[in-house]
Amino acid sequence: MYTIGQVAKFLNVSRDTLKFYEEKELVKPKQNIENGYRKYNHFDIYDITTVNFYRDMDIEIKKIQELRKSKSVEGILSLLEEKEQDILDEIEYKKLLLKKLQIVKEDCEKINKYLGEYTIKEMNSLEIKGEIEHFTKYEKYDSLKKNTDSLKKAVTLTSLRRVISFNEKGFKEDKFIIVRNVEDIDKEIEGEIIYHPKCIYTVIEDGRWSTGGKNIDHNVEANLRKVVIENGYELLGLVYINILLTTYEDGLERVFLEIYAPIK
Repeated sequence: MYTIGQVAKFLNVSRDTLKFYEEKELVKPKQNIENGYRKYNHFDIYDITTVNFYRDMDIEIKKIQELRKSKSVEGILSLLEEKEQDILDEIEYKKLLLKKLQIVKEDCEKINKYLGEYTIKEMNSLEIKGEIEHFTKYEKYDSLKKNTDSLKKAVTLTSLRRVISFNEKGFKEDKFIIVRNVEDIDKEIEGEIIYHPKCIYTVIEDGRWSTGGKNIDHNVEANLRKVVIENGYELLGLVYINILLTTYEDGLERVFLEIYAPIK
């Protein structure tokens, strides 16, 4: 027989935890009537280690109480299979979260490297999954959720691209498309694929902190035209804009955008 202190020590649990188990009738050590001390036998040890296992599996106390009263091997198996699926779902969520974290890290590196700089870069293949008139058309976000690697119920804007078309006279059209990155192994492609092997690429800053709320489209267009003239390129009349990162400075948003302007 063991005291509560001995059990707490070799099972590495607190006395409070053992008392909590007793209160919930998950373990029932014998109590000395004369001095009130509780004594744990080896069956109580089995109970405690089993309860610890279920708690590690994040099974709620009420369910453990039901198991403690009566549960067949088949019933336990069914419960564990259900919990196994929950854990697998959580692992997939964590993988997606890690992927998003790594993408944002890469975007921060892009900002540090390309902010205000102009270079030639390939725009990887994107599948067009839909179109939104403007990113403030919130009623359209259901279609956005279906076509993005959303984190649980979150709506992310990483699958949106603003597309500006223009000619020598200036602006022609402005729209937002929902896209998905196309991998080499992709086989189930339903929408139109857009791809440009050669683009002028840069990262610019928008948002009230840097612009005071002014529209910067004209400045971006002027800078792109200047670059193509200086290097002997020709614009194809399209600009693809993607939000890399949004943060804050002095309570005002800073929005970093990456620009792809196809050339020939």
